[in-house]
Parts: sequence; structure tokens; C-alpha cells
Amino acid sequence: MTVTESTEPHIWCADLVRIFAAKGVEVQALQGLNLRVERGEMVALVGASGSGKSTLLTILSGLDTPTAGVAKCAGSDLLTMSRAERVRYQRHSVGFVWQQTSRNLLPYLTAAENVAMAMAVAGSKVKNRSDHIEELLDLLEVGYCRDRRPSQLSGGEQQRTAIAVAMANHPEVLLADEPTGELDEATSVEVLEAMRSVNEQLGITTLIVTHDPAVSEHVRRTIQIRDGRTSTEVLRRREVDEHGQEQHIAEEFAVLDRVGRLQLPEEFTTRLEMRDRVRLALEPDHVGVWPDRARRGGKHAQQAEAQDD
Repeated sequence: MTVTESTEPHIWCADLVRIFAAKGVEVQALQGLNLRVERGEMVALVGASGSGKSTLLTILSGLDTPTAGVAKCAGSDLLTMSRAERVRYQRHSVGFVWQQTSRNLLPYLTAAENVAMAMAVAGSKVKNRSDHIEELLDLLEVGYCRDRRPSQLSGGEQQRTAIAVAMANHPEVLLADEPTGELDEATSVEVLEAMRSVNEQLGITTLIVTHDPAVSEHVRRTIQIRDGRTSTEVLRRREVDEHGQEQHIAEEFAVLDRVGRLQLPEEFTTRLEMRDRVRLALEPDHVGVWPDRARRGGKHAQQAEAQDD
């Protein structure tokens, strides 16, 4: 099924559910997740272990199929595609970078040969294959590594080469699962900047899944996933103040799904001791949210009553 580019985003998940069952026990990894990534965006998806972010990435990469909901990526419906369509999708529509080098690069091939292998497997019809390989390696600033095997590369060089392999067949979407998980801080910055360069120069839609909050500083949009749902988003932008100084501004938003549900940040609910239920008030230009004073009592109840007065 083809997605209409003008009306739908490049990555779109709606009410996405993934349930795993083993020995009579069901685990709901995704619980109605919603996600929208526009063409050409570079987005970080962050969350703790077990939040569902890796499950989402395996679905978007075509390695797994959701239980229910909508999942579309790079013009393909991930719920209805046939086996042949899925193979074609994985070879040409999406590129993937794993955390582990052993999953990205063949150890007995050089950097250039790894890129060439990805093209050969997909049946790439690029005329000047060697030129294309050189361009990719140079773009990722590892052209000097073209004749080296993975064991002869540093961790950062391995991951940048892995990005070149993922880009070998001109995919529309680049997916990365913890690409800096095994790197030190300085090397992580180099890899993330390389990914941003690819995103900006080639216009490829990029989704990075990570538990590392530092990744957020390298993208304009960060989505927090919690308990199998997207909960908050942080949008970053640059503005010039009245003194001509550039400022970096970050704003956090709660994600509102199609039926009106949202997740309050955990630090908010903990600080205000919100549990079980909250009080709501519709104001002319906003919605007020308070702890349930009937369940709290004491000083907190008196404070809530004072607010009402």
C-alpha cells in the first residue's frame, strides 16, 4: 500500500500495539503508541529499558509485525505488506544501524567492501559503484579507512562506516538503535554529528532510538517514550535576542493522543504527589490539573482549598 506523500508523514504510527505471549503470559510492549515524523526530520526517541523503544524500531525496520494499530514508513504499510514486499522494503526503503558492530559490518571485509556487499545483496544498479562508495565514505569522514577491516577501526570509525553501509542503497529512512551505546562521550559526538550531516546533506529522514539523554542535544526534536506510549516531546530552536546573541531554546510538550490521553512527566506527578486520579478545570485558555485533595488531606488539602478560594 502506497502512502500519499503530501498527506501523511514519512513515519506514522497510530494506536500501535505489540503484545508478546509466552507460556500463557502476555506482555504488552507497545500500548497504543502514536508517532509522527515528517520527511527529512532527524528525531531522537528516548526512554528507559523496557519502555518499548526497541520494539518500535524492530517494527519500523520490518523485522517484526505489530499486533494492532497503524504503522507506515517510507510509503509502506508495515501491517499488510507481503514477504517479498518486506524484503524489498528492508533492502531499499530503510537503512539500519545497530549498536553492536558485529551486526553492522562483516569482519572479513574492508570498509569499502562492506558497502559494496550491501549494494550487491540488494541488486543495486548504480553505474559508478566505486564512486558511490567513495562518496559515502568521504561523507562520513572515513574515506581513509576504505581498505581497513573492522578490527583495524576505532569504535567511532566502525559506526560511521556502518552508517555508510546503511546508506548504500539510497534509503528514504535511516533507523539507528543506540548507535552511541558503546562509545565514549567525545566519539559519540562525532558519530551523532556525522548522522546530522547525512540528514542535512541528503535529506534522509532519521530516527535515533537511545537511552542516552545527551543525544537530544544534537537533534531539534526529542520524543520520550514511557510504558509503551509516547509521553512528551522537546522541541529545540535557535533565536537571536535583541543584543544579537544566539540563544538555544528548548520547550517541553506533553503528547496528546487521538482520544485525549496524555502522560504527565514523572517528576511532576512525584513532586505533587499525584496518584490514581487528578482534578481538572477548564479555563478560557488552558486546562488546570491538581492532585485529588479528597485522597490527600492535611496541609495539601488546605492548600488546594485555598487555591479554589
